[in-house]
Amino acid sequence: MADSPPPGAAAGSDPLRRRRSWAELLAGRVKRQKYNPERGQKLKNSAVQLLRRHQSLSDLLLEVEDPPCEKLCLNRLIDCDSDKAYTDGSCSFIGSAFQDQALKLGVPVGILSARTVACTMKMVCEEPSHPVLLSTEQRKKLSSLLEIAQYLLAHSMFSRLSFCQEVWKAQNSLLLEAVWRLHVQSVVSLQELLESHPDKRTVVAWLFRNLRLLCQQIDTSCPYLDIARAVLSDFVELLVSQGFQENSDLRRVEETGTMSQVAAEVLQSMLSLALDALTAGLQEESSDHRVVSCWLGVFQALPCGGVSADVLKRFLSHTLTQVLTHSPVLKASDAIQRQREWSFVRTHPLLTTLYRRLLVMLSPEESVGHLQEVLETREVNWQRVLSCVSTLVVCFPEALQLLQDWVARLMAHAFESYHLDSMVTAFLIVRQAAQEGPSVFPSYADWFKASFGSARGYHSCSKKALVFLFKFLSSLVPWEAPRYMQVHVLYPPLVPGKYRTLLTDYVALAKTRLADLKVSLENMGLYEHLSSSEDVTENQPHSQAAQDVEKALLVFEHTGKIPVPVMEASIFRRSYYLSHFLPALLTPRVLPSAPDSREALIEALRRADKIPQSLYAAYCQACSTAEKPPEGAALGMRAEPTHAEEPLGPLRVALTELRALMADPTQADVISAQMAVVSERLSAALGPGEDGSPRGRGRIQLNVLAPELQQQQQLVVDLLLSAFCQSLMVASSSAPPERQGPWAAFFVRTLCGPTLLPAVLTRLCQLLHHQGPRLSASHVLGLAALVVHLGEPGSALPEVEPGPLAPASSLPVPRFLDSLLTCHTKESSLFCLRFCTAALSYALCRVSPRPCDSWHSCLSPGLVKKFQFLVFRFFSEARVPLPQEDAAGLPWGPLCLSPADWKMATLALWRQGHFQELLTGEFRLTFGDWLQLELEIQPGADALSDTERLS
Repeated sequence: MADSPPPGAAAGSDPLRRRRSWAELLAGRVKRQKYNPERGQKLKNSAVQLLRRHQSLSDLLLEVEDPPCEKLCLNRLIDCDSDKAYTDGSCSFIGSAFQDQALKLGVPVGILSARTVACTMKMVCEEPSHPVLLSTEQRKKLSSLLEIAQYLLAHSMFSRLSFCQEVWKAQNSLLLEAVWRLHVQSVVSLQELLESHPDKRTVVAWLFRNLRLLCQQIDTSCPYLDIARAVLSDFVELLVSQGFQENSDLRRVEETGTMSQVAAEVLQSMLSLALDALTAGLQEESSDHRVVSCWLGVFQALPCGGVSADVLKRFLSHTLTQVLTHSPVLKASDAIQRQREWSFVRTHPLLTTLYRRLLVMLSPEESVGHLQEVLETREVNWQRVLSCVSTLVVCFPEALQLLQDWVARLMAHAFESYHLDSMVTAFLIVRQAAQEGPSVFPSYADWFKASFGSARGYHSCSKKALVFLFKFLSSLVPWEAPRYMQVHVLYPPLVPGKYRTLLTDYVALAKTRLADLKVSLENMGLYEHLSSSEDVTENQPHSQAAQDVEKALLVFEHTGKIPVPVMEASIFRRSYYLSHFLPALLTPRVLPSAPDSREALIEALRRADKIPQSLYAAYCQACSTAEKPPEGAALGMRAEPTHAEEPLGPLRVALTELRALMADPTQADVISAQMAVVSERLSAALGPGEDGSPRGRGRIQLNVLAPELQQQQQLVVDLLLSAFCQSLMVASSSAPPERQGPWAAFFVRTLCGPTLLPAVLTRLCQLLHHQGPRLSASHVLGLAALVVHLGEPGSALPEVEPGPLAPASSLPVPRFLDSLLTCHTKESSLFCLRFCTAALSYALCRVSPRPCDSWHSCLSPGLVKKFQFLVFRFFSEARVPLPQEDAAGLPWGPLCLSPADWKMATLALWRQGHFQELLTGEFRLTFGDWLQLELEIQPGADALSDTERLS
């Protein structure tokens, strides 16, 4: 035993039993193992436990000393890791650290984490580069912080209430975008955050200030424009949905102090800010203009948001009420005196845009009802009410009948109850709508004559009603514009003889007031212009008389009769007639070899004994001694202004802007607004008489064989017709006729004024009857559409006496226009076919898919019959049955310009199913119609080869 070595020695000397290293031991244990998720999670938990035992929390959270709510901060951590997203492992480690620290401090972990996140968020928002938006670096830091907050929230380690309380402590440095991101990333909703503040007034002030700053910064130069718009949209959506919930009473929320009160007050404050700025006046590039423009723009995006229809309607109704009642400092007398300054064109575009958006979303019916309710129950701002009425009639054609019915109810109630407020409201509404032009509302003179000029007028029921009317008219005298008194005197109410003193007393009062204003009744001219912003004064009778002579000559050229205003002036306004009108008419000149219209009017007045013999003799003597004009001057022509185009400049600009809008068919309300501008510029270009005089119902007399227009008239009409054709081509390039909106009908109504319509028909006679084959394809398309729309008013337009062209003494406008298209020659037949194809295609497109309901109202049977006759005559394909096509294949638009396109369009129309269904009754071509059209063709005109027919 003694010889045996010690154990250590034995082991050390035996190579097989030597001690192995730690690396060797581990290397021997390594084996390839399959992936096990449960084992991986267990390993992760073990690593977290290891870190909890050995990691210093003070180093991790940068903890210093108590109190921890102010010192604990994640700022350095998110600053280091802001460029990478947090993993579940790192967030779970932070959560474990919060749990350990909360246990150490003896506070709930949710409160500790909420205060720490709020403290860090405050540090992120400090020293902002933008008053309401985060910078790129701040946005990255906040995003990392909110990811941590989301994890803590998901694992019940975050107190929302404590977080909201801590955040509001730093409200002065809190950025609006940071609050919004809390909502977007589902940490704390906007509603929860706003409701958590103990002082609602402070919340209202904070939100109002920040929303105003946000609106001020939203422009094309904003580097974060999309973010800014998203922030504004979400806040507005929240405020609207909370402020106008179902069963919410705005009078009760003030007592309860709920979120509804906060939302309603913020929305009201922002709208008041916009309305006050509009009242004070806005500079185009100012910050206030940006704020107002941005805030009013939110109304356009509201229907696309998450607000329910009922909530939205309550909000819009409340907004309209606030607009109409905001700062009601103007009285009814101020409105009577100043309402011509509040027309649609003169109202600030931002305000008319707001009106249009509210009226579109509420519908005209609801809007008129709401206007009526507000006027009956509230004290209103008359400027806002009347500018809203202007927007309503200009932008919504269907509002015409609604307003007329409302005015009729007001007038009936006024004379039933002798209610003065109803009377004032009715007169203000009528005057406001009438000053937008006859294309959208009847003239004030027409309405006044219809209301009081007959035995069925509102005032005809009793003497008390008469006294009420004249007392009211007398009370208006100190305030109203002279042009309204002019209507009352020139077209007085119908009064029984025994009460005539009531009328004479009013007339005397009105004349006295006119004399005080230096607008004598005798000097006001024969054709008043009620939409003009200026009144004729005593120093203007000579220029006014010259304009009256021009207008009288124009009417005489079209009717062949002495104009009624001239006859009335010779009896009732003899002083003006003898002192101003006749001297202007009897201006000495070299008489033409063939009597012109001026000579014919003078002769007609002489035969009617309306020119004193001595004055006529002096005129003849002066003309016989007058010097002849220079060589080359046209005899007998009135002197034209040297700058004939100058008055058309504003009208030309307005029409160009209208054409630019046609490229976007979604701009229907903007197009209607632009048409109001066109109407106002047109009135200025035409001069006195277009809008003010009552619309006559007499016939229009035209000389079809030799139609003539004055130079200024032709310039105006050509400008309008060209603009219509160009606008139609632009509109057709982006939308078919049925989806182009009401712009064309509105444009044509503008052309149907009492002065303009005869000139338009005369020019159409020149173009279609005398120059048709030489018209371009675009003009054919445009004029064909114009003819369709001129047929829509039907009996509302006066009939036309075409002279020797038609056997009938007078024709409706559609039949007159049809008579201008002839088939006498090859050229005229081909033009007639092209024109009929364009007109019928346009009409069928507009009334599809139920053409039978509207076909008869806009087309003359003669136009349809001529189309059938020419198709049968020129196309052998039409004489055999062909497969019918649907309306979708009906060609229309700028592509139908070449001869091949015309042939394709004609045959496509002929095959169209709805068109074939309409060829019955008065529209069907009979054998007698065929013979009559054959007799019109001149010898040799039918010798057309197949290649010539549409070339």
